[in-house]
Amino acid sequence: MHRTLISSDLLVTNLTNQTWVIIDCRFDLSDTTSGEQSYKENHIPGAVYAHLDRDLSGAVTGRNGRHPLPAITVMEDTFGKFGIDHETQVVAYDESNGIFASRLWWMLRYLGHDAVAVLDGGMTKWNQEAKPLQNAIEARRRAVFTANPHPDMLVGASQVQAVLSDSTHRILDARSPDRYAGGVEPLDSVAGHIPGAMNHHYANNVTEDGSFIEPGKLRLIYDQLLHDVQPSRLVCYCGSGVTACHNLLAMEHAGLSGAKLYAGSWSEWCSDPGRPVVRKQK
Repeated sequence: MHRTLISSDLLVTNLTNQTWVIIDCRFDLSDTTSGEQSYKENHIPGAVYAHLDRDLSGAVTGRNGRHPLPAITVMEDTFGKFGIDHETQVVAYDESNGIFASRLWWMLRYLGHDAVAVLDGGMTKWNQEAKPLQNAIEARRRAVFTANPHPDMLVGASQVQAVLSDSTHRILDARSPDRYAGGVEPLDSVAGHIPGAMNHHYANNVTEDGSFIEPGKLRLIYDQLLHDVQPSRLVCYCGSGVTACHNLLAMEHAGLSGAKLYAGSWSEWCSDPGRPVVRKQK
């Protein structure tokens, strides 16, 4: 069973393994059709496509963030459509350092499916190594996916607000430093960050070629962020509950389990003017 990352060499030897499901998660927040178009042009053989808005997010109300989690029954139906059951090894990939693939990784783990891994280096590394591609639209035979949710992996806005002044907890923002500081905000209506949150940009989990930093070095990075706080007392967030999953994947790869996702993230937090916001002074 592969639970965090998987190499391109190992995946290529399992392309015809019928117990493996490969999912293409390529996406672009500024052009929501481009990932699916790229999939149609070429993809890893056997891969099916998961659209962030359509497959990995629920209905947006304006108060629940830009990419709220779907209802559990909806997630069961989606993953069943992809051919996933309790015996399936899932491999997810994208071409964005794994940020969208890590969202699918987290969702499956939240539903109790641990046999899911992200392709290290993603489509970029796959292409650099001239590994096989195809352009036929894929579909898997529908399976029965039964969720066994882990609610302790998830927190809501009220739970985040409850720990703002609790020194035994940490809050970690995965967005870029300029968005965290409130200097720019290209996606949401309010700039800034949750009071007390630290910043660890998800891009700092990977090397220049998009592969994850080795586990020992990742552990050192996150140990410094945690300051002796247990991982189970860390809340991860980002703009809309996507790149925060990248930090959660990096921590899991480093052997630091138990951190929680605030899925609504900044886009939900800032939708309520009653919630406190911090902007760094210039």
